[in-house]
Amino acid sequence: MEFQQLRYVCAIADTGSFSRAAEQCQVAQPSLSQQILKLEDDLGAKLFDRLARGIRLTEAGRAFLPHARAVLSQLDAARSSVQDKFADTHGSVTVGVIPTIAPYWMPRCTSSFVRQYPQAKLRVVEEKTPDLVEALRSLAIDLAILAVPLRQKDFQLSPILTEPLYAVLPVDHSLARAPSLALRELRGESFVMLRDGHCFRDLSISACSRARITPRITFESDQFSSIFGLVAAGIGVSIAPEMAIDRNAGCAYVRLSDVRATRTIVAAQLHGRTLNHVQQAFLAQISRRPSRTNPANLPTAT
Repeated sequence: MEFQQLRYVCAIADTGSFSRAAEQCQVAQPSLSQQILKLEDDLGAKLFDRLARGIRLTEAGRAFLPHARAVLSQLDAARSSVQDKFADTHGSVTVGVIPTIAPYWMPRCTSSFVRQYPQAKLRVVEEKTPDLVEALRSLAIDLAILAVPLRQKDFQLSPILTEPLYAVLPVDHSLARAPSLALRELRGESFVMLRDGHCFRDLSISACSRARITPRITFESDQFSSIFGLVAAGIGVSIAPEMAIDRNAGCAYVRLSDVRATRTIVAAQLHGRTLNHVQQAFLAQISRRPSRTNPANLPTAT
């Protein structure tokens, strides 16, 4: 017995005609008739008498009809309940974000979301990429804002933006006023970098490797603010993403000309995870897309 068969029975009873019932249910009449015959065969009883003057419920049909209506009513109620919950703007969303994005990009993003969804519960967690990966898998967070590439394959990625990388130099450095520079021009310099565990450190080391330079790291920190202070003091040079640039830190920032000197930021969610209305709204806002995107086609920011 199928729900659609119950709908057909109710439609025939209401319209008194197989043809009008088929039209109401937007199905071909032969298909409707075949389903009714199948149902009658399953029940072992005829539900309708096919008379010359029309269709009439049999005694079995009259007994069956109220139960069919009750089942369909309960089904509609269940569907409405799910749809109401799905559209609930009182829902919650927990977002994890890496430290090299959180202080620069999240405040503007979260304030915009809160204005649009004042009744939603938004929670932001700041952790490094490995911790966010595990939090996504354990369902401790709904979404993670981080940088690619990701070695893990069990996540659905939605692109947010691609930003250029900059060399961070003391203001009196010989290249401080250059319009752009290639990383290889910094060969032999002392570098100030983020500590191990930050994905941006890995990105910086990879960029140096492509430029065939081995950075001599003289200081490591967990904060760009500390790095900029040391660069300003002449301790070394560094690399930073565009969003982290602080024009008041006393440094010079020169865009790297290397073709792959960029950072792509994405929103990650666990494959197969169903997001509620609020979570989907947050994802749509930060990715500026109405639906999920293939990570193989990550666009650059405009």
